Amino acid sequence: MSEVAVTGAIKRYGSVAALDGVDLTFTDGEFFGLLGPSGSGKTTLLRAIAGFIELDAGEIRIDGTDISRIAVHQRDIGMVFQNYALFPHMSVADNIAFGLDVRGVPAVKIRQRVGESLDLVRLSGLEQRRPRQLSGGQQQRVALARALVTRPKVLLLDEPLSALDKHLRQEMQVELRRIQRQIGITTIFVTHDQEEALTLSDRVAIFNKGRVVQAGSPRAVYESPVDRFAAGFLGEANFMEGKVAGTLGGEARVSLPDGTELVVAAGNLGLGDPVLVALRPEKIGIEPGGSQAPRLNRVMGRVQAAIFSGSSLTYRVSVGDRLFVVFEQNKSRAPLPEQSVVTLEWAAADNVVVQP
Repeated sequence: MSEVAVTGAIKRYGSVAALDGVDLTFTDGEFFGLLGPSGSGKTTLLRAIAGFIELDAGEIRIDGTDISRIAVHQRDIGMVFQNYALFPHMSVADNIAFGLDVRGVPAVKIRQRVGESLDLVRLSGLEQRRPRQLSGGQQQRVALARALVTRPKVLLLDEPLSALDKHLRQEMQVELRRIQRQIGITTIFVTHDQEEALTLSDRVAIFNKGRVVQAGSPRAVYESPVDRFAAGFLGEANFMEGKVAGTLGGEARVSLPDGTELVVAAGNLGLGDPVLVALRPEKIGIEPGGSQAPRLNRVMGRVQAAIFSGSSLTYRVSVGDRLFVVFEQNKSRAPLPEQSVVTLEWAAADNVVVQP
């Protein structure tokens, strides 16, 4: 296991900053997800760690050693590419053995290590097949075995599951996590899939425009986003803008333009301060009928759409000129009909104040 430390990483392409002063540390044995929209810098960082891209400024260290000037093949890093990059004319065993062969490892040792890698990814018995004879999931496992057979210090994964269908992707998430835990290798992976990042990662970093917007555990980043971008990118969120109408103890009362009042954690808020509140759709309770009793964090609205997706329902509810998105687990009751009046209610603790 190894620690990877990135300090002040800058990479520019003309006037565009692909990386704009990135500082991140990937600790021993952790599974770290890099998440963000296309062009946000996450893949650039991964390729810089691998050695395919040279930084304009900054350092990348593995266990304290600066690897910025070390050749790709000397960095002791394994990588799985998005398209797997398997050699079509080689057998599974030869694909896995390739890295050992070019390093001059003795044939007896190669056979032993290839066998161990096949066992690790549960492909024993398929060593003589060609890549075209394998399923997408099996090809992904071969690529993973090839990356791990050299026993690298760090494993890099560039959207490793994106080519798989949803069911197989979910299965491979479990397998990938099992393998990573079993060997304990420091793993950094890039993904566009928010659910995948939350499922696999010990920690995640959200990128935007070459910068790290927020980093932390998946739960911390999801439950306590720092700004509007982080809240909107990692999952869905309802946003409400208002002003602080009063504070008492550790709570602040926020008044929205339509007169609705919310309660949020006061923090450093003062009277009259503008506030942007994020509220996750699954935190909202929805009940048929309108409630006339005035209460904080309660609004009446009208169902504009009810979208069935198997395990859950997504409601779009108009409240004045705002549209709320509400997630509800698929239970025994029938979906609430469109145009019906409903009451939305949620706990004060679920209102998260974020930066615009």
